[in-house]
Amino acid sequence: MRGFIILGLGLVLAVVFSLMIGDVWITPAKLWQGLLTGQGPGSLTLRVIRGPRVATALGAGAALGLAGAIFQTLFRNPLAAPDVMGFNAGAGLAVLLAISFGWALPMPVVAALGGLLAAVLVAALAHKPGHPASGMVLILVGLGFGFTASAIASFISVSLPVSEASEAQRWLTGSLAARNWGHAAEVWILATVLSIALAALLPAFKLIELGNDLATGLGLRVDAARWSIIAVGVLLATAAVAVSGPVPFVALMAAPLGIGLTRAREPGARFAAAALSGALVMVLADLAARAAIPGVQLPIGVMTGILGAPYLLWRLSREMERGEL
Repeated sequence: MRGFIILGLGLVLAVVFSLMIGDVWITPAKLWQGLLTGQGPGSLTLRVIRGPRVATALGAGAALGLAGAIFQTLFRNPLAAPDVMGFNAGAGLAVLLAISFGWALPMPVVAALGGLLAAVLVAALAHKPGHPASGMVLILVGLGFGFTASAIASFISVSLPVSEASEAQRWLTGSLAARNWGHAAEVWILATVLSIALAALLPAFKLIELGNDLATGLGLRVDAARWSIIAVGVLLATAAVAVSGPVPFVALMAAPLGIGLTRAREPGARFAAAALSGALVMVLADLAARAAIPGVQLPIGVMTGILGAPYLLWRLSREMERGEL
């Protein structure tokens, strides 16, 4: 419980600082006044300038944290995450294709289709008849697929007109610029619905953790349950991608950070810790992206990349030491 309190307080402080800090600093008193009266610079900050952006970061970060925890627990590997396994890149490529060709489809639907198709392709490429693919094989195939999808997306972006290409490249890096309350509502509604679905799957999740043979003996249809859980994880990741772009490494880092801090053991508690830490990482990374260089707003993906790349290398070295690679 102490870890959850620390994590929660850290998230509250991160939100307050993110609302305060920017090109124009807003004091907590002005924010409070704006919240109560709906007037003044505090109200403008909360309603238009930073409030929607912070709310979107919270929802997207929580969704990515949950998605990462699902895959890392399901495959029993800390490298298993939708960004590493190429699902985020597949969702991002689908969104970019929709923008380029002017497809009149809601972006969450496009991202979900792209992410699910990526998951199916990774599973198909990693499959060997009679030999179920291991988690590490899926991760390595997903890495290759993700690089391929990112390369195709970059090729498409440079073929666009200059103004559109610049915006597309910024989005592909991961960006929360110009987010509004519609984006925030979109990711929060989808994440809430998918979290309820995940809660309904928790009994099956607990049985799968006991092993396939025992779970089958207890009456669980393991393959159906596993694919249902994977689908929820992919959809959580794509809900975030639809509003923030394929932000790298948040899903990878969130669960180990949250679970390590809270010492959570039950699946439900682990998922809650991952969601809180994902939201915290996303809000802090966005704050750093806005405040690192005065007058310049960097894409949030630049900051998560700076944090996540060394973490990924460290994780890879740990897996090699354990003989998993």
